[in-house]
Amino acid sequence: MATAAVVGSGPNGLAAAIRLAQEGLDVTVLERADRPGGGTHTSELTLPGLLHDDCAAIHPTGVASPFLDSLGLDRFGLRWLWPEVDLAHPLDDGRAGVLSRDMGRTTASLGRDGARWRRVFGPLADRFDKIGEDVFRPVLHLPRHPVAFARFGAGVLPPATWAARLWRDEPARALFTGVAAHVFGRLDTPLSGSVGMMLTAAGHAVGWPVAEGGTYAITTAMVRLLESLGGTVRTGVMVTGLAELPELLGTEPDLVLLDTAPHAAARIAGDRLPPRVRRALTRYRHGPAAHKVDYAIDGDVPWTNDDCRRASTLHLGGGAREIARVEAAAARGTMPERPFVLVGQQYLADPSRSANGANPLYAYAHVPHGHTGDATEAVTAQIERFAPGFRTRILAVHSRTAPQLAAYNPNYVGGDIAGGANHARQLVFRPRPATDPYSLGAPGLYLCSAATPPGAGVHGMCGVRAAESALAHLESAGRTPAPVRH
Repeated sequence: MATAAVVGSGPNGLAAAIRLAQEGLDVTVLERADRPGGGTHTSELTLPGLLHDDCAAIHPTGVASPFLDSLGLDRFGLRWLWPEVDLAHPLDDGRAGVLSRDMGRTTASLGRDGARWRRVFGPLADRFDKIGEDVFRPVLHLPRHPVAFARFGAGVLPPATWAARLWRDEPARALFTGVAAHVFGRLDTPLSGSVGMMLTAAGHAVGWPVAEGGTYAITTAMVRLLESLGGTVRTGVMVTGLAELPELLGTEPDLVLLDTAPHAAARIAGDRLPPRVRRALTRYRHGPAAHKVDYAIDGDVPWTNDDCRRASTLHLGGGAREIARVEAAAARGTMPERPFVLVGQQYLADPSRSANGANPLYAYAHVPHGHTGDATEAVTAQIERFAPGFRTRILAVHSRTAPQLAAYNPNYVGGDIAGGANHARQLVFRPRPATDPYSLGAPGLYLCSAATPPGAGVHGMCGVRAAESALAHLESAGRTPAPVRH
């Protein structure tokens, strides 16, 4: 039986392991932490009984993922829950742009821009199943649905700041720009609107759901499925070099997949890598960071806008120009006085996260790469800006700076939770220019982290694509295993 080692148990590592186990490989996942999951953890960070997502929290790409959808993870306890409002973007004048699976609700919130919003995103949402088959692949590939993908591509090429000019009023401009800010970088460069176009279309097609009981439910379900296929997850195992694997596994693995940042992959693989590949991995760039804040609050957030009180996700940053300005500042290393902030009210869709009358509130700000300062007050002030009286609801606070996020998960280099800088070159050629972006140029060695296509998100598709590349290598070597029936 062919054997495989997967180093790292984030959603991509687990997805890679599941895909390999489905094809009959003996798979072992090795994880340095004391529990699997990478960024898909849920913990009691403030008060007893309150469940806070440590990093990943809202999952449009999870519910849209072709691979996760194929696994039947509901059999292993995963249940998606949707809020009444998927996303709200409040403005200082009391208005808010709303993103909802109900296109009519969105267009009503956008006033005179509603009809144009529908013309832009209605066709993308209607064809999202087809678009998704191509979006979850490397950018450079032969499209399976060329017409649908070409229409999508026409919208993602311009800068986000240009795309925002499609609309005349601030609710629509700010709503789109806030979603585009998930690119974690400047919004005035080519392809900077790509993430905004994809996540907005996904919001209308499948929504922005949460996992019941917390994001860790995704990890739990994937581990249970892997174990049902004969795979193994071992925690508390730090892998520093490939030479350690035979002793850890009891055999030399045929395949090694690394769910790590590129720099870590270069260290682990060492001399096994061709020099050109090692140079490319060590030159890989990371982008701006996050500063994470979790609150325990008494009751609900007193948002000025009523739609915000029903939304599981909120983007706080004011108008489109303000967002573009502060994102550019963070990208060049300057800490904005009023940073872009994402807020999660997952408990509205999932009351099981609350306890004893207190609710968990999730938030993070975009800050410069490696920022060592404490941005907690800036995050609190941004919430207070759109919800006067919020401070009086706070019962407890837990914060992680960018360096602390990197210590929590070494893949978050410098606090970059997006898996790498999303400038145009790395969006197209990540982690390096290559016909197979998952291969590390040595037999049986692959990278499967969010530094590979299609990038960040709890969708597992980086792992799946890497596993399929690895399986193709086995087949070419005449070692095709017998698939597991499942």
